[in-house]
Amino acid sequence: MATINAQDLKQRIGHFRVLIMGRANAGKTTILQKVCNTTDQPEIYDTKGNKIDADIVESSIKRGNHNITNEMIFKSNPVFIFHNSCGFEAGSEDKFEDMKKFISEHAHATKLEERIHAIWYCIPMDDPCRTFQRSEEKFFLECDTGRVPVVAIFTKFEALNPFAYGEIKKELKGVSGEERSRRIAQRVEGLFTKTGVWDRLCNHENRAHPKSYVRLQNMNKQNTNCDALLESTTLALDDEELRLCLVSTQQSNMELCIKCAIT
Repeated sequence: MATINAQDLKQRIGHFRVLIMGRANAGKTTILQKVCNTTDQPEIYDTKGNKIDADIVESSIKRGNHNITNEMIFKSNPVFIFHNSCGFEAGSEDKFEDMKKFISEHAHATKLEERIHAIWYCIPMDDPCRTFQRSEEKFFLECDTGRVPVVAIFTKFEALNPFAYGEIKKELKGVSGEERSRRIAQRVEGLFTKTGVWDRLCNHENRAHPKSYVRLQNMNKQNTNCDALLESTTLALDDEELRLCLVSTQQSNMELCIKCAIT
């Protein structure tokens, strides 16, 4: 019965719409490819459903003319529609206001199929001294995301390992490989806590509050996936119909299906 309902919902809702955000080189495209189980580039459409040449889009992005309203769809999993918001480290106030307007309109859209159903905010961890930039702070402080769940994604988490190793290198002499790995992992946790990034995201003064966060690492390797992200997003959804719709796209993930059934 659940499968029939899910098929019904997919026809009624149409697509699961996600806004992915973050600065350049945060690993956003790789995440979307992993979610859709492909290495291909997405097809891109304007608001009227006209397909846009990928070279034109890439050229526009390089000139700073990225359009957040464009829809990105992967052939391998067309249930998802993605919108990409480039980082605002360049300091473009106009682009930031366009992003706020887009979120406000699509977070409160009357029709379910026109809403954004989740926001993924990517924060790379390849420089622990610069994990939280003004652009991230501004988004969480000012943007009204309504009931749309925000999931923070700490990308390139493996980059903390060499920093951790460098800090405790002398302590690791003569210890076993297992103990070595345990101590490095422990130090990585300390480095992550030291950045204070999660506490700042959850600041009570923020208008946007992440429902949860995931850590993604080694996403350039073939054996990695985004199951943790999909699980976190599914459990963050308040709408039972949307949750069922998202689960139906991940039928191979039996563990996720069971968790959602229990929830």
